[in-house]
Amino acid sequence: MIESIGILGGGAWGTALALTAARAGRSVRIWARDPATVAAIDSRHENPHRLPGIRLDHVPATDSMAVALRADAVVLAVPAQATRAVATAAAPYIPAGTPLVIAAKGLERDTDRRLSEVIAEVVPDARPAVLSGPGFAMDVARGLPTAVTIAAEDETLALDLCHAFAGPAFRPYAETDLIGVEIGGAVKNVLAIAAGIVAGRELGASAHAALIARAFAELRRLGDALGARPDTLMGLSGLGDLVLTCSGPQSRNFAYGLHLGRGGDPAAPHALAEGIATAAVARDLARRHGVSAPIIEAVAAIIDGTLTIEAAIEGLMNRPLRREAD
Repeated sequence: MIESIGILGGGAWGTALALTAARAGRSVRIWARDPATVAAIDSRHENPHRLPGIRLDHVPATDSMAVALRADAVVLAVPAQATRAVATAAAPYIPAGTPLVIAAKGLERDTDRRLSEVIAEVVPDARPAVLSGPGFAMDVARGLPTAVTIAAEDETLALDLCHAFAGPAFRPYAETDLIGVEIGGAVKNVLAIAAGIVAGRELGASAHAALIARAFAELRRLGDALGARPDTLMGLSGLGDLVLTCSGPQSRNFAYGLHLGRGGDPAAPHALAEGIATAAVARDLARRHGVSAPIIEAVAAIIDGTLTIEAAIEGLMNRPLRREAD
């Protein structure tokens, strides 16, 4: 039985998940490296810069990993590219056999690895799991209806974690396909950048719908090549998350694409758009496995400055004619 949960990460998603677990009756504590965030959560019961206006009852914070990780399960809610460093720092405080739930959606830029593979390397005695699916932090924090996927190789563990977070407005579904859940969550961020570009260029609703459909085809092909199950990619952590992330600027990846589509500099800072780092990794994986992924290729090239948006649109529209299913 999971009764206590330590949350590594004081950002919007980590705070929203802590609040969700508290509403489900769990004892929670957030670790944040920023003393101001810890002070605001403990004294004002709010995370004003991440979730303004959301009351955080029964959600204490600390800047001590040792304190936060005295728990039955741990949630790693830091950006994908910080996963290795934070997990390495936390490893001495995580007892063997502790469930370690990854809440980021990305692929490690320097190694092309899924985040559960990173956890297996740096915290080998933990039991990795992944929480993914269509959920904006503010919606979850406000208690709006949300459904997500929690995946672990052990189905019993996945179900235990679902019970630990489930509440009237938060519905987790258990899954054992870690590959599918992770690839769906990571690659949809890259594809959402493309959707934002379409919106920024004002290419219309027809182009937006076509982009999502063809983007999902690429996600399916890449997932198949990497060993994901098709039904996983058709579910919440694949198609569901793709649709949400392509829906508007509340998605950081869509917002970054919108910035690009309106003529913005690809190198301009854009906080926590995970697809920026993941684009080149997804492109490299597709090439390595012989997967046709022209949208992913175009996004990666636009980000690294080797392709203009105009040339990308022309190239996509002038690809050889073929059956849609090919």
